Amino acid sequence: MNKSAVPDPPSTRTGAAVVAFGILCTRLTGLIRSRVFAHYFGLGMEADAFLAALRIPNFLQNLFGEGVLSASFIPVYASLVARNQRREADRVAGAVASLLALVVSVVVLLGVVATPLFIDAIAPGFTGAKRDLTVLIVRIQFPGAGLLVLSAWCLGVLNSHHRFLLSYTAGVMWNVAMIAGMIAFGAGRTQNSLVVITSWASVAGSALQVLVQLPMVFKLLGGLKLSLAHQAEHVRTVIRNFFPVFIGRGVVQISAYIDAFLASWLPTGAVSALAYAQTLYTLPVSLFGMSVSAAELPVMSGALGAADEVAGILRTRMNSGLRQITFLVVPSVVGFLALGDVIVAAIYQSGRFTHADVIYVWGILAGSTVGLLASTLGRLYSSGYYALRDTRTPLRFAIVRVLLTTVLGYLAALPLPRLLGIEPRWGVAGLTISAGVASWVEFTLLQRGIRRRIGQVGVPLAFLAQVWVAALIAAAAARGTLIVIGHRGPIILALIVLSVYGILFFGVSTLLKLPEAQAMFGILRRRAGMK
Repeated sequence: MNKSAVPDPPSTRTGAAVVAFGILCTRLTGLIRSRVFAHYFGLGMEADAFLAALRIPNFLQNLFGEGVLSASFIPVYASLVARNQRREADRVAGAVASLLALVVSVVVLLGVVATPLFIDAIAPGFTGAKRDLTVLIVRIQFPGAGLLVLSAWCLGVLNSHHRFLLSYTAGVMWNVAMIAGMIAFGAGRTQNSLVVITSWASVAGSALQVLVQLPMVFKLLGGLKLSLAHQAEHVRTVIRNFFPVFIGRGVVQISAYIDAFLASWLPTGAVSALAYAQTLYTLPVSLFGMSVSAAELPVMSGALGAADEVAGILRTRMNSGLRQITFLVVPSVVGFLALGDVIVAAIYQSGRFTHADVIYVWGILAGSTVGLLASTLGRLYSSGYYALRDTRTPLRFAIVRVLLTTVLGYLAALPLPRLLGIEPRWGVAGLTISAGVASWVEFTLLQRGIRRRIGQVGVPLAFLAQVWVAALIAAAAARGTLIVIGHRGPIILALIVLSVYGILFFGVSTLLKLPEAQAMFGILRRRAGMK
């Protein structure tokens, strides 16, 4: 294979923009899916059962899926592609696919059989019909989770060849399948019956998500040669890297399950309200943190040269990526805090989801903003370790985070509301706040460690302050606009208020001469045909 056959590494902005667009498409359809789900199920028992059940097969997906493969498979595979070792790269891809399919098949089978034990472990507060429904939904969804793991393998191959768009838009199929299932069967069905149909639709969507990626994957690989050649040198490297990341992802997932465990003891609606808030909270994490990290990992992993040269490349790309993430996440934090009620109402307020539910979810969302910036920046720092083939250091820091999340989450969710004399259901907001505090501790450890390895990396304080000033000015104006225009429909209100917020943020950022804002305006002007 000649050198020209290997795509040139994209710039941070280009690669991240493509990933962000793909994630945006998936997340927008995900928000539509959440709105349709909220319309039919609100904060009722069926919503709690479905959203709690969704966490269990997602555990499988997150353990074996994108995060683990990004840290273990992509650095090895992308490095081989960068060195034009195409035959060996294809051999590694085939072996990893085979081993993954074998392991996941066994885990899915065991998961279906042992589902009641999982329910007792993560949602002991569920009893009677609520528990039985959750067990049924988990059993239906487990095979779909196995398919999503294979989808993550497809993503690893595509990303290593800088084919980001397909891999990150494939998730649209999963959302569309569920939306179609709810709308097609929603009329005249009981909530119990409809939630089961929605679960089967999610499995169908998982299959579609894999199928749309396979043709391009096969083309890039020149076909797929499956094997269990786990003794090959590069396959052993993938396996060796896999286990620390697997444990690390498991530790992080344990943190999420601790939240679900604690929320299950709170009044009905807490589990589903937490899930609704997390759908919004994870949007900027995915759009900005994941997009930059996903675009950078294969490029940083393919960096060649002496140790100082590699460190210089990583330092340059990480500093640029950290600025991009900060520029977009800080206004997300301020927006959720100041305008969260507008956002939640526009997306969820419909049918069984009332205005009182909007205020409840907004409170949980506000708590989530405590750690939003740390979580998104932390993704890129972790990618820096993975590019250096270090999967163990992020694991140690993840364990610290989980221990803190467990202790602080318990105190904030259960004893603290009683001590403060507030409603027990607000304990779920305590969960999100405590998780945010733990995220900042992990972020600090990640940053200090990477600085010792490659030099000064981080966001300049002056730049950070300017972004905060722009976001706060824009939020104040947007909140004032909300008062002036008065009562409107939730969607119309959101379009007006959020447009004011976004335009003013970019306007103030441009006046402050922030390069990120000027670059975005330059792109818009060029596309509009202006000089």
